[in-house]
Amino acid sequence: MLTTGHQLKAARALAGVEQIALAEASGVSVGTIRNMEGQGSQTLKSSLQTIKAVQTALEAQGVEFLNHGSPGVRLRKTEG
Repeated sequence: MLTTGHQLKAARALAGVEQIALAEASGVSVGTIRNMEGQGSQTLKSSLQTIKAVQTALEAQGVEFLNHGSPGVRLRKTEG
């Protein structure tokens, strides 16, 4: 699950998605994305609905969220 601002920023970078495009894909404002990323290593304070919307939009771009001991991200392996 998406848990920190740094994790969000890393996920967005891996997917090659700009803040504006992620905001549009997730149905939240670009200011919300900016604020979430600005929380850095702190646990996100956004609503669960907002976090889930952003996470779902990034997962559609092939991002997997890792939380085994510390938050991380990776791109989903593709077949072939």
